[in-house]
Amino acid sequence: MVTKKFLIFIFIIVFFTFSYGVVVGHYQFSPYFIFKEINTLVNNFIVKNEVQTIEIFEENIESLIQIDNYDDIVEKRNLLVKYIWKDNGFPKLETPLIENEILDQNYADLSNLKKIEKISIPMKYDVNSVIYHFVAKNSNDKLVIYHQGHSGDFVNGKNTIQFFLDKGYSVLAFSMPLLGMNNQPIVETEFGKIKLNSHKNLQLLDSPDFSSIVFFLEPIAVSLNYLEKNYSYSDYSFIGISGGGWTATLYSAIDSRISKTFSVAGSVPFFMRSMPENIGDYEQNLPSLYSIANYLDLYIMSSAGENRKFVQIFNKFDPCCFSGNTFPYSTMIENIIQKIGSGDYEIFIDDSHMEHKISENSLKIILNYIETTT
Repeated sequence: MVTKKFLIFIFIIVFFTFSYGVVVGHYQFSPYFIFKEINTLVNNFIVKNEVQTIEIFEENIESLIQIDNYDDIVEKRNLLVKYIWKDNGFPKLETPLIENEILDQNYADLSNLKKIEKISIPMKYDVNSVIYHFVAKNSNDKLVIYHQGHSGDFVNGKNTIQFFLDKGYSVLAFSMPLLGMNNQPIVETEFGKIKLNSHKNLQLLDSPDFSSIVFFLEPIAVSLNYLEKNYSYSDYSFIGISGGGWTATLYSAIDSRISKTFSVAGSVPFFMRSMPENIGDYEQNLPSLYSIANYLDLYIMSSAGENRKFVQIFNKFDPCCFSGNTFPYSTMIENIIQKIGSGDYEIFIDDSHMEHKISENSLKIILNYIETTT
């Protein structure tokens, strides 16, 4: 009898303790924030002590660089354009679908915002791209391109958008293909009908006459063509996080209209990708693409030119990808840029946080770079 009463007593305590915990977690009253702070400290300690040094298997890094002068850059740009757009060439001044002064409650609280212009770009296989042009009310007549990574819609970068609006910059915001407001069409392939709901499906569309990499880059080219024709921005800077950082790198390599490019947790060369979290999606690993220009070449191509600068920002304690503080190829790239005679390249390690994001610290660094003429 004593044992039975004791078990009932234990059950009641466990039940009420569990129920109280659920209520605390749901309604977030005391001691919720104490527990949350303890959990954050523990997780940060674990992350900080689990960050691994990236293994580097290539000893002769310099031998991988295929660029020696500016003529090499021009040649590789032409080859990349041919690879991506085939015989169509780099997109001309075509007009996308425009909706002026749209209302979107997600951005109703943005300050220094004159209007939002919605730019829609249809592409082959019914894949589309929906872009927002946030026009600054008090403008410095400069544009920042913001490209969101694999986490979804560019609303996830709202803090970045607001940061630059506050400084007088208009912002052109993109999501990656099939993500955010972009559609996920059902398409006919030689393998039957498939729904394009993942980047890995895009490569099933590739053929001698079509490259699915076009889905990542054409929306940027067409949007800039439109802005160039209808606005008077004096400068274009490009900021991307994660997959958006990869996009910023590749696009800036082929379009010299981009003056300053910032890739945050975007990529490292292949010889630094042994850790599973650093492998990346198919677009980061296409032999046919990177045989034209490997990552070291792309970094040089994004850096070189009058008043151009390319900065790789790595979050030292990034729980997602490309963490660490050792990137031994930077000196080789700086030497090539110096030999070419124009442009600038830098790496910045952000140790101010332990997340996969563009931190306030990085935003201040980026702004300083943008406002400093190279």
